[in-house]
Amino acid sequence: MDQQHPVGLSVVIPVYRGAATIGRLVAALSELRPEGGIEIVLVNDGSPDDSGEVCRALVRAATVPITFIEHARNFGEHNAVMTGFRHARGAFAINMDDDLQNPAEEVVRLYDHARLGGWDVVYTTYAKKEHEGWRNLGSRFANRVADALLDKPRGLYLSSFRCCSAMVVREVTKYGGPYPYIDGLIMQVTQRITTLEVKHFARADGHSNYTMRRLVRLWLNLATSFSLLPLRLAMFAGAAMGVLGLLLALFVIIEAMFIETPSGWASTMTVMLLIAGVQFLILGVMGEYLGRAFLSANGKPQGVVRAVEKGGP
Repeated sequence: MDQQHPVGLSVVIPVYRGAATIGRLVAALSELRPEGGIEIVLVNDGSPDDSGEVCRALVRAATVPITFIEHARNFGEHNAVMTGFRHARGAFAINMDDDLQNPAEEVVRLYDHARLGGWDVVYTTYAKKEHEGWRNLGSRFANRVADALLDKPRGLYLSSFRCCSAMVVREVTKYGGPYPYIDGLIMQVTQRITTLEVKHFARADGHSNYTMRRLVRLWLNLATSFSLLPLRLAMFAGAAMGVLGLLLALFVIIEAMFIETPSGWASTMTVMLLIAGVQFLILGVMGEYLGRAFLSANGKPQGVVRAVEKGGP
């Protein structure tokens, strides 16, 4: 490999509540022999368990190059992956979860598919996803939203097990805002993207760290960081309410001229609540954009690194 990319493949793993599984994953990855060699980048994203101590022990016993980065607090999965990407030295970088749902042997297949096919990004797809039902529904909803908001191939499944070339990693990590959405950044960099079907296992230990709250935050990052469509929809909603108001005004005038019985209180309140609801929705969308712009302008960090440790040959 050249000096710019001393290894062929970097595997970036955000760690959160992964103390029970990260050791087995690192052991399996350490047995792989991809073209150009492998390094492992672990990012402990403020995990409340003893994941940090487990990762430090893995660094001390490493048989392949390992970089351990500790965030000062929890910043979120995408923020942790961005930190890991900035420390990755490989010609390609794969990021994967720490829960063993993606088997380590699929890493080399994914890497070779990207490397030999000349692809900038390879996303993985699953014949059967072993997530909980609500999580699968949430993922499908997020992908439908991404179809509407991002300039991506229609129907492309945006999985968190993906392989990116060093060029894509370099361009993606130029983003310094506090709300990164990696797939949105990727779509701004390249369209040389494909997919590869891989195995997906049931979670080996514990339960998913993705709660409904975290999924909603992810959807907000997608909707407000990489598209103006929500603002445009708010504008169209306002225009529709204006047209509706004009039609109702005409109806009231005609009713006053030709009909003796006035409209009732219920219909009046229904229209008022409808208009007020749409107005508050529009204000909420605008407030979300404004708030994120305010936090970005005030320098809210994407991630704060407390410590970096390296091990291995």
